[in-house]
Amino acid sequence: MTCEKTVLPNGMTILSERMDSVRSVALGIWFKVGSRDEVPAEAGMSHFMEHMMFKGTPTRDARQLSEAFDAQGAQQNAFTSKEYTCYFANFLDESLEGVFDLLGDMVCHANLAQDQCELERQVIIEEIARGEDDPDDVASELFTLTLWPDHPLGLPIAGTREIVGGFGHEAAVDFRSRHYGTTNCIVAAAGNLEHERLVELAQRYLADLPDADTTPARSGAGQLAAPARAFKQKDTEQAQIYLGTTAMDGADERRFALALGNNILGGTMSSRLFQEIREKEGLVYATYSMPQLYQDSGLFALYSGTRPENAEHVCELMAREFDKIAAEPVSAGELELARQSAKGALALSLESTSKRMIALAQNELFGTPQLGFDDLLARYDAVTAGDIAAVMAELGALPRTLAVVGPFAQQSFEL
Repeated sequence: MTCEKTVLPNGMTILSERMDSVRSVALGIWFKVGSRDEVPAEAGMSHFMEHMMFKGTPTRDARQLSEAFDAQGAQQNAFTSKEYTCYFANFLDESLEGVFDLLGDMVCHANLAQDQCELERQVIIEEIARGEDDPDDVASELFTLTLWPDHPLGLPIAGTREIVGGFGHEAAVDFRSRHYGTTNCIVAAAGNLEHERLVELAQRYLADLPDADTTPARSGAGQLAAPARAFKQKDTEQAQIYLGTTAMDGADERRFALALGNNILGGTMSSRLFQEIREKEGLVYATYSMPQLYQDSGLFALYSGTRPENAEHVCELMAREFDKIAAEPVSAGELELARQSAKGALALSLESTSKRMIALAQNELFGTPQLGFDDLLARYDAVTAGDIAAVMAELGALPRTLAVVGPFAQQSFEL
């Protein structure tokens, strides 16, 4: 499998990866705009726009769009992150042009009608309310807000009820004009397709995107300057705990060492967190660690959910394991388990057209090379115990953020 890339004169980037063994295609139209690119008065607008693109164009209303995707045998959806928005579909290879027509119509010609804006902002407010009822979501949002209190990376992607409740046609049209242009657009596809055909369709069905430089100017969030804690009292059966710190960006070559270090600490069922906190002590059902890397910043977090009376002890165990991997080299056996787990997950991901399409676009967004399977395996094989020790020691030396949600007030948790 080989990636092909074309940059059109108008600045649009088109990426594809042909997979001869499948009869399907995953197609995504990406825009380099997410919640970190919003001013406070429009917080949540990227996510709002994602919803509004499905609500009708001059030639198709919302139902007709849905029926047209069904007629193509396509499964369509979209997602918004802190750094980008993607409109995508998975479908039979023979439906490439028909699906591109539909996605292109949405992103170029969505009506953004006032009555639909009023309806959809209520839907999003319900989505926000649903998240507020999920203690894990609440704790995750509390953690990032506490980690980056003065940077938009710390804000929730969906925005707040108050701000979203004011969104309408005029604001949506203005936001689209500032962020949905050719220089800000990446078309990515993986599956049984020809690159030249994809370029031709992009030129045809995205011809009405503004030919303007809409690439956002971004400022890095930087490292955490001092330890921080946040507690939210909520009537729950479990306490939700996040403990972590800032990390490197998504283009850093040390990301492969971090991935293996994460597997050892909390990324698998054989990891230290899972074995120590769940298997040996039976204090949790779920515990794990995770890196989240962005264009110019990143975070590394540990999570556990436990009964409130065990929360402080579980937090101490999490901190102990974080300290241990930061201070002591991992064993050869742990390194090999982590390496094989990462390579296995990589092999499985390469069988998915959707995951390959997403990887193409994310590599382009981060400015990282489009590495083939053998090259990626070589990167993991090259990671040494010393590489992991250096990365984890750097993270372990940084100040930490603790966020806890549960049925109690602030307690004397140690960072």
